[in-house]
Amino acid sequence: MRIQHDRLRELTAAVFQAAGCQADEAGRIAEHLVEANLVGHDSHGVIRVASYVQWLRAGKVLAGRTIQVVFENEAIAVVDGQFGFGQTIGEQAMRLGIEKSARHGVAVIALRNAGHLGRIGDWPLMVAREGKLSLHFVNTTGAGILVAPHGGINRRLSANPIAAGIPVNGGPPILLDMSACTIAEGKIRVALNKGVTVPEDCLIDSRGQPTTDPRVFYADPPGAILSIAGHKGYGLAVLCEVLAGALTGGGCSNPKNADRVLNGMLSIILDPACFQKDAAFGAEIARFIAWVKSSEKATPDGEILMPGEIEQRTKARRVAEGIELDEKTWSQLSKTAEDVGLSRDQVSGASA
Repeated sequence: MRIQHDRLRELTAAVFQAAGCQADEAGRIAEHLVEANLVGHDSHGVIRVASYVQWLRAGKVLAGRTIQVVFENEAIAVVDGQFGFGQTIGEQAMRLGIEKSARHGVAVIALRNAGHLGRIGDWPLMVAREGKLSLHFVNTTGAGILVAPHGGINRRLSANPIAAGIPVNGGPPILLDMSACTIAEGKIRVALNKGVTVPEDCLIDSRGQPTTDPRVFYADPPGAILSIAGHKGYGLAVLCEVLAGALTGGGCSNPKNADRVLNGMLSIILDPACFQKDAAFGAEIARFIAWVKSSEKATPDGEILMPGEIEQRTKARRVAEGIELDEKTWSQLSKTAEDVGLSRDQVSGASA
């Protein structure tokens, strides 16, 4: 089914408000989730609503939280998310980093104990819109242990996203948003809901054998996700665990913390005005983009795209045509809405 993004956003916000969030926070969570659907990252979109509401009801994520500053100087802040929604805590942490980098040229924000931060690309995008560069390393302390180490078959690592944003004068930012593993857990869940397979070379079963069946990942004993590019992705994952886990104080992946999903994120934010004067940085970025795109195409109808361009095109199309949701995801969202007290008319009205 297709649903218009504004109606989906309104329904999602109503769900979180009925579940116990204040209106501004409910709207913020909905904005981030639906934006993920709009740009094509359905794994981090409204498919997460049911889980988020379950966590809220169980006290595993808390509404209305504010970051607590544990340590701070001119350029560094260590902040605790106090188990708040990642969409709220992430914005607060990034605002602090943007302010610090504007004053001092650089900021390093070490965030721990945040609820699920959603699509990590949201954070460098927020920073880039303020004219700053940023680099982000993320881990999940306990419940998100999903990935086998290179040479192993058991889950030992989280998905370990890495994201970066670069402002571009007169155009959308360059936006890198990737994980150190081959597939996001949410994409496995999307495939499960749709009843389709996942790509090859992404998953192994509990015996270490390759599989494309998403059900195997959730079996007992469970399967595991593989690292990208073998030992190289594994190395990136270890780096993320150290920077986002050990350094922030939130901890590396640890089964003792498996009762809740907690993200750690180390964010490095740079103000290009402190490095280059007279718009030299912006001019060099524009020259570089043009140079890269001037390459002869591999195929006659091929294109050379900057990181983030596919998402921009997907968003434009889905704004115009609506967001495609599979029946199971819509059913889960509808049931959650009714469970928190929304009427069937409110739910059905969103899909009209």
